[in-house]
Amino acid sequence: MQSNVKILLVDDNPMVLAMLRDALTPLAKVTTAGDGADALLKAVDDAPDLLVSDFRMPGMDGRQLVDKLKSRSGTSNISVVLLATKADISEKLSTQEHLADDFVEKPFFLRDAVQHIKRVIDKIALEKMSSSSSSDDGVVRGSLSQMNVIDLVQSLEMGRKSCLLTLTRDNEKCDMYFSEGQVPHAAYGDLKGDAAVFKVLSWTGGSFQINFSGKTKQQTTTLNTQGLLMEGLRLLDESRRDGEGGGKTEEEEDVLLDS
Repeated sequence: MQSNVKILLVDDNPMVLAMLRDALTPLAKVTTAGDGADALLKAVDDAPDLLVSDFRMPGMDGRQLVDKLKSRSGTSNISVVLLATKADISEKLSTQEHLADDFVEKPFFLRDAVQHIKRVIDKIALEKMSSSSSSDDGVVRGSLSQMNVIDLVQSLEMGRKSCLLTLTRDNEKCDMYFSEGQVPHAAYGDLKGDAAVFKVLSWTGGSFQINFSGKTKQQTTTLNTQGLLMEGLRLLDESRRDGEGGGKTEEEEDVLLDS
């Protein structure tokens, strides 16, 4: 489902630009630019929520583009994902924490790049949902058809949010508490902690409610947020494989890109 997040995608390699555009269009509203100068003009004319840019480009490179956008009041708050080599990330970008929300290491598989970028898209979409909420009680409400459980959890972790996430489906309910993006406590019926989180990760229907005043002193989980997601996804995959009689699932087609 396409969100209302606006992406400006910048790469001087037309093939990479086209493949990333096609892969991201189902997730957000995508505008493209073939170089830094064109991207700057487009961003000033219509500020994006997220800039996804190659780091090494002729003329104005990715860092110069980001610096120019961050220096302007109308574009200073945009989120940034940079596509860069491992050497550039470690030698030139690792100390520039303010520069980007995330990095995609080149060369990259298209599927992996989209997963990185989607995390930032979901974080922005959740922030937009929060700011546009008409509720006076500090609570954000939505449908899991808009954003599923895994995307919600990743977004709250990435945004380092502290809140109570309540998930409901028919007569089922799960309370998941967050503290600075980590989940110290979760409850689903008689299940507590890790097991409660694993129980709801597969939900795609139902509704969610985020109460930013929700707090807990309980500690029932044993894994950090990423650990809960990874183990939960492993268990889901294992369950699906058992349901298919142990047969191998068909792998998604993927493409290795380097711009």
